[in-house]
Amino acid sequence: MTDRSKEKPSKADPPLARHVGRKAERKLKAQRDVNRTVWLGLGMMGLIGWSVAIPTLLGAALGLWLDKNYPASFSWTLTMLIIGLLAGCLNAWHWIAREHKEMQEEQEDNNE
Repeated sequence: MTDRSKEKPSKADPPLARHVGRKAERKLKAQRDVNRTVWLGLGMMGLIGWSVAIPTLLGAALGLWLDKNYPASFSWTLTMLIIGLLAGCLNAWHWIAREHKEMQEEQEDNNE
């Protein structure tokens, strides 16, 4: 007697059996990958945080140096802080968009 739970649904199976088989496969995969998704989410939060924090701090440091060496009627520190923050946010947005695209492609590959 064979274990049908490990078999992939074929075209010869009725539509309901194929549908149930695909749902069962997705559920089993989700149960196996739950730890991966938790760690992936935590890692993503850390990466996004650092990708915003580092350019912001570098911008502030550059602004302090510019204020000290090249005084102006405006604050270089504030200007560079804002530019660093914007650069970090664009960097994080780019990273999230790329990861989202990869996850979508992986999901489409799994659904085929």
